[in-house]
Amino acid sequence: MSVDPMTRLATLSPLDGRYHDDVADLAHYFSEAALFRYRVRVEVEYLILLARAPSVGFVPTFTPQQQAALRALYRQFSDDDARAIAAWDRTINHDVKAVEYWLREQLDRLALGAWKEAVHFALTSEDVNNLAYGMLIRDARDLVVLPALGQIIERLRALADAEATTPMLARTHGQAATPTTFGKEINVFFARLRRANAEILAVKLTGKCNGATGTFAAQVTALPDVDWFKFSKAFVRSLDLEPVLLTTQIEPHDSLASLCDALKRANSILIDLCQDCWRYISDGYLAQAPKPGEVGSSTMPHKVNPIDFENAEGNLGLANALLEHFSRKLPISRLQRDLSDSTVLRNLGVAFGYSLIGYQRALRGLAKVTVRGERLHADLTAHPEVLAEAVQTILRREGYPEPYEALKTLTRGQALTIELLHQFVADLAVNEAVKSELRALTPAGYTGLAAELARLRDEQSFGGW
Repeated sequence: MSVDPMTRLATLSPLDGRYHDDVADLAHYFSEAALFRYRVRVEVEYLILLARAPSVGFVPTFTPQQQAALRALYRQFSDDDARAIAAWDRTINHDVKAVEYWLREQLDRLALGAWKEAVHFALTSEDVNNLAYGMLIRDARDLVVLPALGQIIERLRALADAEATTPMLARTHGQAATPTTFGKEINVFFARLRRANAEILAVKLTGKCNGATGTFAAQVTALPDVDWFKFSKAFVRSLDLEPVLLTTQIEPHDSLASLCDALKRANSILIDLCQDCWRYISDGYLAQAPKPGEVGSSTMPHKVNPIDFENAEGNLGLANALLEHFSRKLPISRLQRDLSDSTVLRNLGVAFGYSLIGYQRALRGLAKVTVRGERLHADLTAHPEVLAEAVQTILRREGYPEPYEALKTLTRGQALTIELLHQFVADLAVNEAVKSELRALTPAGYTGLAAELARLRDEQSFGGW
C-alpha cells in the first residue's frame, strides 16, 4: 500500500516514517488491523470446534461449505473489515467485543444467524487476546524475523569459508595477541548466531482458553458434561500453540518472555559483530564498496563511513531495551489480572521492527565489505612480539629454565624486531635443531588450527576423549 510522502514525514515513530519500507512486512502481523484479523481467526476456529464437539450439543454442526465461508472471514480479511471493527470499537470502547459484534453481523450476512449466540461463548477477552498474540508473534518470528537473521548467518558462513586461511593479528585488551585468521573470527559469530537462531525457534509459545479467572466456571456451569480440560487443550493445539491450564485470567507470558530473551541474545551477538566490523574498517582490515552518489560527510569528501554497522548497532540497542522490558514486565500481573500488559503488548511490533532494521543494516554492511589481505599481513608482520608465546612454549617443552620470564624481559613494553628475536634465539643454550625450529616461526604462520576452525560447522563432531 502506497503512503503519501508527507504522511511519512509527519509520523511520530521512524518505523512508520523513515523506516516504513524496511519494516512493512511486520505490519501484516503487528498492526491493529492484523490484531483484529487474528482475533477473528480465534473466534471463528473456536466456533467451529464448538460445533464439532458432540458433548456441546446446542451448537449446530457446520457443513464443509459453511466452515469454508467462516474461515474466509480471516483468510480474506480486508481493510474494510478492519475499518468496520474499528467503528464498533469507537462505539463501545472494547476492541475484543467489537470483533464479536462484527462477527455476529457476518453470520447474518452468511445466513448463519442460528450460530450467533455461540460466538464468544463463555470466553473472556484474554482468551481471545492471548491466542491472537501467540499466533501473530509466532508467524512474525517464523516468516519475517528468522529469515532475515538467516541471511546474516549465511553471509557469515560464506565469508568464513572465503577467508579461512587469511592470517590476521588478534587483539586482546586492544593489544597485539596470538594471530588468528579472519575466517576463524567470522566463524565464531556464525556459530554464536546459529545457536541463538535455534534458541529463538525452539521457544514454543503458549496459550490458554479457560475463562475469566482461569477456572472454566462459565463453561462448566452451562455445559457440565463437557470435558473442558480436553476441549481447551485441543483448541489451543489446533492453533499450533502449547496449552496451559493453570493460569489466572491472563496467560502468564512466560514463553513470550523466553522469546524476548532469546531475541535479545541474538541481537547482542549482532551488536558485538557490528562493533568488531566497525573496528576492522577503522584499522583498514576491511574495505567498503562506496555507493554511487552517497555522501559520507558534509565537509570531508573522502569519507566512506561504516553507517550500516552503526545504524544496526543503534537499532538493535533500541530493540533490546524494549525486549528487556517485555521479559521483565509481562510475566507480572497483580492478583488475578491487571491491564498493564495490554498497552505493553501493543509495542511488541516496535521491538521486532527495530530488530529487523538492525538485521537488514548488518547484512547490508557485510555485503559491502572486502578483506584487505595485504593490510592484515603488514600489520601482522609489524608485531613479531606475538611469537613470544610460541618461543616460550617450545622452550618449556625442552625444559629450558624460566622461559616465560626470559621472553617477558625481551618483549614487554618495548618494540621488538624479528632480528632481535633471532638474536635472542641464537644466544639460547639449546641445540641447533630447536634454534632452527624457533627461527622458522613467523607471525603469519602462527595461527594454530584457525583455518580448520574457520570451516568448522558442527562442533559436536570433533574432539572428545
